[in-house]
This record gives sequence, structure tokens and C-alpha cells, in this order.
Amino acid sequence: MLKNKTAVITGASRGIGRQIALQFAENGANVALIYAGNTTAAEETKSQLQKFGIKAESYKCDVSNWDESKTVCETIIKAFGSVDILVNNAGIIKDRLLLRMSEDEFDSVMDINLKGAFNMMKHLSRWVMKSSAGRFINISSVSGMMGNAGQANYSAAKAGLLGLTKTVAKEFAAKAVTCNAIAPGFIETDMTETLPQSVKDGVNISVPLKRMGKASEVANLAVFLASDLSSYITGEIIKVDGGLYI
Repeated sequence: MLKNKTAVITGASRGIGRQIALQFAENGANVALIYAGNTTAAEETKSQLQKFGIKAESYKCDVSNWDESKTVCETIIKAFGSVDILVNNAGIIKDRLLLRMSEDEFDSVMDINLKGAFNMMKHLSRWVMKSSAGRFINISSVSGMMGNAGQANYSAAKAGLLGLTKTVAKEFAAKAVTCNAIAPGFIETDMTETLPQSVKDGVNISVPLKRMGKASEVANLAVFLASDLSSYITGEIIKVDGGLYI
């Protein structure tokens, strides 16, 4: 499905990003995985990717830093020769009610979750445009669509990512490059695993399908959006939330 294509995936050492990387590799894509700090997890993920017989490399990078992200993109191009797909998945949370939220807590979430996506798209755009099937895929959140108490920073960043997605879709359509966003709801990851059982039970009550989603269910959509099957879909925001926000 993605044979001989090269994908760059940010935040790919764990969680949803890791699962996307694994399913891309399983479908034949070469993968450049970008991580923020956990080298052990990144190397373990790279090792798993290489078992699919594809080229995989890991790169440590703060995507919110303009110069650092530019340098890593240049390094990836030298190593892989081209880039067909960019998945902007890197993100952090620093939840707090607005009355108690600090400027740093707001800025750092905006910088990673939104500016980081801009940086990566900017630095790789001319390479993605050269592809016969260029794809930008942004991992947003239903929090960016409906808001969520205690997440003024996160919701604002993820909402901004939706506007960025639609604008990039319009700007790059003439080059046959598509840009879409995935908006996950509650997904089983290392982060949600630490939630109290009472919170998990509340999630199961609020979600119409009565369960959290799996990272593989988000990755399935990412594979579709990266493939030729989605060639006439652009500027879309597709929820993977079990009906949480209908």
C-alpha cells in the first residue's frame, strides 16, 4: 500500500506515533521517526520497524525549534533521498484550568503542538511537492473541535492545527498534495494507562461505543490517508472517537 514511499513521523517513539510508524512499515514505507527525548524507546521502535525489511532511522529533535527542525529535515533528505509523507504527531499536554495556567504552560504546548507542525511542513514542503503522491497528515484531537475544561492550551493548539490543515490543503492542491487531519478521542496509550480507574469508567460511560479506542484504529486511518486510496480527499478532519463528539 505504501511500498517505496518515505514517511517522516514526529513523536514516533511511543503511543499513536509509534503505532502509525509500525503500520506504515508493515505496508512497505520507509520511515524516519522523530522523537523528543526517549532515545531507548526510539531505538526500540526503529528496531521493530526494520523487521519489516524497510529503511528506518531515528532522529532526536525539538520540532518547535526552527533551526533544529530544519537541520533534521535536511539530514533526513540526505539519508532517504526524498519524502512523500509527513505525519505531524508530536504533542504534549500541560493541563490546568485557565485561571491557574501559567504563560509557559500555554506557550510550550502551543509551540510543540502547533508551531512544531508548521516548522516540519515548511521545511519538508518542497520535497513533498516533488512526490507523485505527497501527503500531509496532522494528528489533532476532538478537544480542538469541542473544547475541554482544563485544556485551554491543548484545545487551542489542536484547533489551530485544523485551520492549518485546511489552509495547506488549499495551497498545495495544485501540486496534487493532500493535507488532512485526524482527530482522536480517548485512545489507549501509555498516557491514558496511568489514569485512575474512576476516570476510565467515566470515559466508557461518555463514549457511545463504550470503550477507549486503540492506537491501531488511529493508525489504520493514517495508512489510508497516506495511500493512493485517499487521492481525492483533502482538507478533511476525520474523528476517531467512538462517537464522543457527534
